[in-house]
Order: sequence, then C-alpha cells, then structure tokens
Amino acid sequence: MTNWTAGGPLPARRTPEGIVIVVCLTPKSGGDGVIGVKDGAADLPILKARVRAAPKNGEANAALAELIAEWLGEPKTKAELVSGGKSRLKQILVRGDANTLLAWLASRLAGLKSGD
Repeated sequence: MTNWTAGGPLPARRTPEGIVIVVCLTPKSGGDGVIGVKDGAADLPILKARVRAAPKNGEANAALAELIAEWLGEPKTKAELVSGGKSRLKQILVRGDANTLLAWLASRLAGLKSGD
C-alpha cells in the first residue's frame, strides 16, 4: 500500500456526470471505511476500502457506494456502482461537479494515514 501524495494522480477520472473512482473492495470486514491507496496498473492509484456487508445479492456493492458518497460528503443517492459487480476491483460513479468532487477526494486522501 502506498501513501497518496498531494499533487499525485487520483484514483478517479472525470465523466460528464461527475467522477468515477476506482476502488479495491474487501467485503465481510470488521468495519466500514476507506483505508488507503495502492498502486494499480501503470502506476495509477486505486482506492482501498472495506465494508462489513457480504458479497451476496449486491449488498457489499451497495454498502461501498454508500460509503464512498458519505466519505466525500455527498448524499448516498449520488453514488452508484458502474463496473465490477462481481470483482474486487470496482468503479463507483459519484454524480456532481467534477472539480469539486476531485478536490474533496484529494483532501480526503491527504488526510489518510499510511497503513490505515
């Protein structure tokens, strides 16, 4: 796991609707939370998150979307899974102003402690 550095690439991309965040999910965990950033392909970062929900009937995916929205200070209705329904690597769309969301994402990542 790496510690994200300010000014570095974000684990997200802009879309016409907002941003899509790339997340590696650990379901059936002891708690819910965003726990860090890890290197992905081509040195692009991937957000690491965990949820208590089990990966059945879409429960873990729904919990992840809600977690990401809440973590960014957005209503849970603004986030949804757009890719990776049966994979640990997921893409979460967060609707809203991309510039504001990316700034919030960078701020939240800067606040994460290495190894959390």
